[in-house]
Amino acid sequence: MSNAVMDKPAAPAAIPTFTATLIIRRFDPEFDDEPRWQDFDVELHATDRVLDALHKIKWEQDGSLSFRRSCAHGVCGSDAMRINGKNRLACKTLIKDLDLTKPIYVEAIKGLPLEKDLIVDMEPFFQSYRDINPFLMAGHAPDKGKERVQSPVERARFDDTTKCILCAACTSSCPVFWTDGQYFGPAAIVNAHRFIFDSRDDSAQVRLDILNDKEGVWRCRTTFNCTEACPRGIQVTQAISEVKQAILRGRA
Repeated sequence: MSNAVMDKPAAPAAIPTFTATLIIRRFDPEFDDEPRWQDFDVELHATDRVLDALHKIKWEQDGSLSFRRSCAHGVCGSDAMRINGKNRLACKTLIKDLDLTKPIYVEAIKGLPLEKDLIVDMEPFFQSYRDINPFLMAGHAPDKGKERVQSPVERARFDDTTKCILCAACTSSCPVFWTDGQYFGPAAIVNAHRFIFDSRDDSAQVRLDILNDKEGVWRCRTTFNCTEACPRGIQVTQAISEVKQAILRGRA
């Protein structure tokens, strides 16, 4: 019988941490007349995201901090906010990818009514989305027991705009939307595009008529803010341009 003694496994090395300063634009309608900035020092790991930092602040320092989040994996679109002056999803923004020699500024997205801290009223955004009829409108029924057939080429025509998660990062980055509360905004036009160019849909002209309005696609100034802000990489400005072309020349 062996008397060998197994060595104990070495203790795992401590995961290094660092301290980041977040300066958050706070607003509580019960107490504040105007928004104010408040700074927090947070101990974080290299793999932490801005959303993790906000969680640590809420759970460990100030439970009154308010923000939206749901899936925390870049799918639901709930946690769009301005981080260092750019629209991003907090759950997709790694702290280590930011300039940690400076404070990290976090505020609510622009152009929508501020409710509290990082929460805005999304109703104007969703109303524009509803206005463009974001659902399939087919004027004919498929053959009994059959699906509406679509080729891979036909599907690819609108593939990019199916990726929208309605986070409002594009719309709230648009300077026209900031100054004109009636503009449909990039996200609504992107979702209209998704159905305008769907070969199974028979109501493209209905949506084109809706967007052929002074507050529709013609308000776009092609600044590309929306394309840069989109966390899903949608070519938003291109989609808007294609809708403009469809109004002028018909759906191709």
